[in-house]
Amino acid sequence: MNTEQIINNNIVNLGYIIAAMFFIIGLKRLSSPGTARNGNRLASVGMLIAVLVTVLGNNILGWEWIITSILIASVIGFFSARKIQMTAMPQLVAIFNGLGGSASGLIAAGELYNLIEATSEIAKDTTVTIMISTIIGSLTLTGSLIAFGKLQEIMPTRPLLLPARNILNIILILALIFSAIWLVIEPSYTPFIIAAIIALILGILIVIPIGGADMPVVIALLNSYSGIAGAATGFVLENNILIISGSLVGASGLILTRIMTKAMNRSLANVMLGGFGVEDGTGGGGGEEETRPVKSIQPDDAATILGYSESVIIVPGYGLAVAQAQHQVRELADILKNRGISVKYAIHPVAGRMPGHMNVLLAEANVPYDELKDLDEINSEFQRTDVAIVIGANDVTNPSARTDTSSPIYGMPILNVDQAQSVIMMKRSMSSGFAGVQNELFFLDKTMMLFGDAKDSVENIVKEVKDL
Repeated sequence: MNTEQIINNNIVNLGYIIAAMFFIIGLKRLSSPGTARNGNRLASVGMLIAVLVTVLGNNILGWEWIITSILIASVIGFFSARKIQMTAMPQLVAIFNGLGGSASGLIAAGELYNLIEATSEIAKDTTVTIMISTIIGSLTLTGSLIAFGKLQEIMPTRPLLLPARNILNIILILALIFSAIWLVIEPSYTPFIIAAIIALILGILIVIPIGGADMPVVIALLNSYSGIAGAATGFVLENNILIISGSLVGASGLILTRIMTKAMNRSLANVMLGGFGVEDGTGGGGGEEETRPVKSIQPDDAATILGYSESVIIVPGYGLAVAQAQHQVRELADILKNRGISVKYAIHPVAGRMPGHMNVLLAEANVPYDELKDLDEINSEFQRTDVAIVIGANDVTNPSARTDTSSPIYGMPILNVDQAQSVIMMKRSMSSGFAGVQNELFFLDKTMMLFGDAKDSVENIVKEVKDL
């Protein structure tokens, strides 16, 4: 290696170190809603540096293809970000995970092709990393597409349990191991293609038995898979920044998965092997038609209750996202605060359809970050609160999670909404939650049901409060 090559490699590695610093700082700042936007920008700058250093530090042919690809992808990304509603953000994340996995698999395939064509002997550690990248990337692709389909409701969101599925999965895993060993011993296209096809099938079979209620966990796990696939691809290409960034994504995804399973009081194995959730597309489903009576109120009644209270806790759920009522909720909160009323937001880790869904939604409406309280922080305050407003949150407020051992959500930590002095429940109907069980909170004496679109209901409450 000549002096020029050494200097070039040192510059590239320095650029990668700087990019990695941006990644780590950006990831750290994502831990708080107040710094999340800045963290995202820093991580984006880090990725830009990594791409530029990689392109400039290597003998790249065909610049026109690179520039064209960047321009096309940038345009698609820009308009997707502008057009996608917050309710569809989980679907977008699922697609991103799938694209990350497919990119890793395609790069591994390309590298295998180059190695086979260039030499008759391929190092065993290289074939191992190629196989890891291919298997995890392919599995992530189809698993993410199934997750997208369930979230978008273009396929059944209930668990789809195939007969003899466990035996089938074992057979496929054994075949996958055999093809991987085959590739390591005798590098060729045949075992690679077999392994890729099996991994694609496994991605489908792993996700279809998982119900809608567990999709936040699945998204977090698939995000981790895409990072691991990226790191493996980094070893294939001997690219340090790809190894670093993939490892960061993989590790953070696993940590997030652990947080989500803990929030649902479920093990990862329980999620993957026996997912629950019978969702009918409107936020509930299943079970017999409910006949028990409930207390129903109108917006003017709700306004009177809120206007003369001293403390209010707002509990957002997927219904808030569907109605796109976050701006109206913030306006209501501002009016109540101007009347000297304490207002806070209770955020459950699995509220919505992906981790942090409610935080992002409320941040879009410029809700003060210090008013967003997580489950552990807010639960002790409900018993000292005059009114709790629940907007489309079912399973995370269901008291039966504490007492009903037969319930699929038994043991799941919930928000102690039932301990507030009064509860205003905003719902379109009496439908159950993602888990397919009725919310016992509806039938408490302290609970008042305000039926209708959440956005319209909050707007009407705002008008009435102003007139008090």
